[in-house]
Amino acid sequence: MRNPFASPLWQNSAFVRLWSAATISIFGSLITRMALPFVAILVLGAGAFEVALVRSIDLLAALLFGLFVGAWVDRLRRRPVMVWADLGRAVLLLTVPIAAVGGWLTLAQLLLVSFAVAILTTFFDAADNAYLPSIVPRDDLVRANGALAASGSAAEFTAFGISGFLVQLLSAPLAIFIDAVSFVVSAMVLGSIRRPEDPPPPKADRGPVLQEIREGLAIMARDPIIRAFTLASMAMATLWGVFGAIWILFAVDELGLGPAAIGIIAGFGGLSSLVGAVVAERVTKRLGVGRAAIGSMLLASVGFVLIPLAPAGMPILAFGFLVGQQLIGDGAVTLYDVSETSVRQARVHDRALGRVGATVQVGSVGAQLAAALAAGLLAEVIGLRATAFLAPLGTLVAAAILVASPVRRLRDLPVMDDRTPAEVVVDVERDQPVGA
Repeated sequence: MRNPFASPLWQNSAFVRLWSAATISIFGSLITRMALPFVAILVLGAGAFEVALVRSIDLLAALLFGLFVGAWVDRLRRRPVMVWADLGRAVLLLTVPIAAVGGWLTLAQLLLVSFAVAILTTFFDAADNAYLPSIVPRDDLVRANGALAASGSAAEFTAFGISGFLVQLLSAPLAIFIDAVSFVVSAMVLGSIRRPEDPPPPKADRGPVLQEIREGLAIMARDPIIRAFTLASMAMATLWGVFGAIWILFAVDELGLGPAAIGIIAGFGGLSSLVGAVVAERVTKRLGVGRAAIGSMLLASVGFVLIPLAPAGMPILAFGFLVGQQLIGDGAVTLYDVSETSVRQARVHDRALGRVGATVQVGSVGAQLAAALAAGLLAEVIGLRATAFLAPLGTLVAAAILVASPVRRLRDLPVMDDRTPAEVVVDVERDQPVGA
């Protein structure tokens, strides 16, 4: 098995610092991902629909602002955007434990903080994905994304593994304090990168923001590979929407599991994601990028169906079912994510990556938001278990979309563009990527 950490990537100081900052930030963020719903459930007594709102308000922010953020990120240097986004998120998250300790915390504040943090996260994610190809050669993107995913998965294994215990020992609001600190550390590490970025386009070359947004949408719509991956990501996002709304309530109310057990289960998902990230380069080289992406979605479907099959009244057996899902499904999804992100970064020009990435994010967030809200309402009518059976359909639909597209024939990372055939013949030596 080829180790993604054993490569010249680790002689690239800019990448090492970016990787370090991402790992630190992900560690804290995953603690908050576990702690925030528990703040709503345990501190504020929230029900299924209220928890769905807490999990969905950040999706609404990304949906409303994502396309504009993508256009602005393509106009700016990416590293300063990430630094300020980290610092802003730290300040916002600190208000939750402060309000909880003072007895002022309300659901409205929790929703407002989630909304504002999500806007900054949208800026950070768009800048992060667009920044990587400026410091890593395009033919090394699978390895770089695999390394980032591997460290993120290791952070997930650690953070989810201890987050349940932190919630029980420190309380959910104080666990969020750890995330705020992690964002400060991440900002400091990013600020230490000294490699200069290419300057953004001069003001004279910029069009109106809405026009640039339309250009990003057009790139996605015209390119059959980017379009297929976008639609597949949207289909998979419906799965996360359903589980995001009901998973914790299902584990607590239906299966009788506590925060510590849930944290351990999620930690196994981090271990599985780590394996998926480590083998991503080898799998994509052996099967091809397209087959690896399709196979990962089919495998994920098998794993996710274990959740609604977990038996009630038998907590130990239910624990095993949920661990099985994490071991099968999370690694497969990570493999897909590495493939999809690498294809997009290789195929799209640097100064269009923000807009194209934002288009993918907005589409996925829209699908996830609709699924989360629908699942929250549906769970009140047909129950948590019946609703959970709908989630695996997302990855099956994603696989079908990829099979019906040119992705199924995609062997290597495509570095192509949107020129006419005549222009390609003239410029074949340059072969500029889409959006150049």
